[in-house]
Amino acid sequence: MELGLRRILHADLNLHPYKMMLAQELSERHHANRRAISAEILEQVPAAAVLLSSDEAHFHLSGAVNKQNFHYWAECNPRELQERPLHSPCVTVWCAVAGFGVIGPYFFEEGGATVTVTSDWYVEMLETFLRPKLDDVDTEDVWFQQDGATAHTARRLFRVLREMFPGRLISLRGDVEWPARSQDLSPCDVFLWGYLKEKVFKNRPRSLEDLKEMIQQEIDSIPPELTRRVMKNFGERLQQCVANDGHHMSDLIFKTHQKKLFNVLFINIFNFFSR
Repeated sequence: MELGLRRILHADLNLHPYKMMLAQELSERHHANRRAISAEILEQVPAAAVLLSSDEAHFHLSGAVNKQNFHYWAECNPRELQERPLHSPCVTVWCAVAGFGVIGPYFFEEGGATVTVTSDWYVEMLETFLRPKLDDVDTEDVWFQQDGATAHTARRLFRVLREMFPGRLISLRGDVEWPARSQDLSPCDVFLWGYLKEKVFKNRPRSLEDLKEMIQQEIDSIPPELTRRVMKNFGERLQQCVANDGHHMSDLIFKTHQKKLFNVLFINIFNFFSR
């Protein structure tokens, strides 16, 4: 039945599955800012340069079930409950995506326990983890991009970043700004975190050590050709942001459109079987 339904959706109705990404509302000020900064990044970062696009994410041991994509088929309501802890154990992961691959993971922890990312912990990551990794990069023209999270913008932190990436820092108050509310532009948000979580939680990690090991394994298995395409797409998304006057990318599905989307899907399926 499932294969038949998939055939109808794909072959007959020409529909495709999309992942929902919740995005913050943009004002006209945000539109102008995103457009101008996207154009500046395209202009300032040389085509031959290495761009490291970085971010952090939480991976909860309990995993995640998207209720919109999960259904239980039965003759009656099974009254099944899925219980999980209110505060699920998690790891906080930092990575940077580049054309040659992924740098990471770095786990923010002390004595095996996850810690909140502060500017001090971020500086330690830069000094003890990222700086040695840069020795393996086959160019000195390395640009570094980060978002405007509070932990990323302390004065001491900026001294370290400017020393590591002189004139090549893309960030709030950096050499080139990074636009606020722009997860739809970031390679980590657009590609990496969703890709990793889908791969990692298929294996059902049982402990935080299992979870960290699986994250490491999946990152190590990402082929460079894939990250080259991701970074090429990053440039294309910047160009699209300029072209559409700073609005969100056209491939986003917004929560307010969800009901309309399901209504269209139901009508199409009903019309197909009513022929």
